[in-house]
Amino acid sequence: MKRVLNFAAGPSAMPLPVLLKAQEQLVCYEDKGMSVMEMTHRSSMFEEILYSAQETLTKLLGIPENYKVLFLQGGGSTQFAMVPLNLLTGSGVADYVHTGQWSKKAIPEARKYGKVNVVASSEDKNFSYIPDLDPATFTKNADYFHIIYNNTIYGTRYYDIPDTGNVPLVADMSSCILSEPVDVSKFALIFAGAQKNIAPPGITIVIIREDLIGKEMDIAPTMLTYSVHAKNNSLYNTPPTFNIYMAKLVFDWLANDIGGLDEMKKITDAKAKLLYDYLDESKIFKGTARAKDRSKTNAPFVLPTEELNAKFIKEAEQNGLVNLAGHRTVGGMRASMYNAMPLEGVKALVDFMKKFEVENA
Repeated sequence: MKRVLNFAAGPSAMPLPVLLKAQEQLVCYEDKGMSVMEMTHRSSMFEEILYSAQETLTKLLGIPENYKVLFLQGGGSTQFAMVPLNLLTGSGVADYVHTGQWSKKAIPEARKYGKVNVVASSEDKNFSYIPDLDPATFTKNADYFHIIYNNTIYGTRYYDIPDTGNVPLVADMSSCILSEPVDVSKFALIFAGAQKNIAPPGITIVIIREDLIGKEMDIAPTMLTYSVHAKNNSLYNTPPTFNIYMAKLVFDWLANDIGGLDEMKKITDAKAKLLYDYLDESKIFKGTARAKDRSKTNAPFVLPTEELNAKFIKEAEQNGLVNLAGHRTVGGMRASMYNAMPLEGVKALVDFMKKFEVENA
């Protein structure tokens, strides 16, 4: 059966070697006599998988020793509440930058537990850019400063990390984590839903500086406190064991097959350059994000009419290029080029776009 080129924003494509490895071990993991799906999370068998995943991720990202890696549930959206419940306990004020759909959800969630200062927004131009930040608008004693590092829907990302001084910087990296190296030490907390660049939906990675653990509000539910999960090494309750196993396979693939995040960055950059170079020269296709803020993993673009957009999406699918429809708030198309999308896949997309342009210009 021929596999399509899947440009979905999430759940997204996974590396073929990872899928084949999981297929090989599905019924019987190594010499354990059972599938990972059948293992109790309290067993040494599963703990080996969990610890290996944590260790490989730590090496890939160069996570400092004073950080904890947690495998949680509830998706990135649960972190919109978990972050303020655990961190908004000093001044009771947090700074947020509003750059799209996910900050639009995160801001009102945080306001349930304290005061939110929106220091900048790109809503005036449908979130097509990353706004300039004026430190004069920052809350000097804020409990944290929150950004969406890469905006999946609108195709923008930060290239300059905000300097927040002593204020802990929190970043949602769901749609770009592991696509390139990151200086984790510049962030107090990083979280990422797995379903884009890590694993099937079901787990959320949290990387948190240890000095921020244990400051939760009294009203914080047990399952929404970082200290509980850190103390129990992500095993307070039954975790999504198979999803953690799949994440481990992805981490192993990045470390061993790809050669680490420096090598992954070269691939990420090459894919983004290939598509954006064509968008910049095309007479009918147009990128919607400001050039200097373009995401390397999510590229929205449009044609002159809705009819052409619909025709392109339909014909692309007929040619094995699927899930290219853009989000309803942007329209048009979006190509998500996560780690599992090979450079050859983006080349196939660009070749099809060139052919479509010739036929429809």
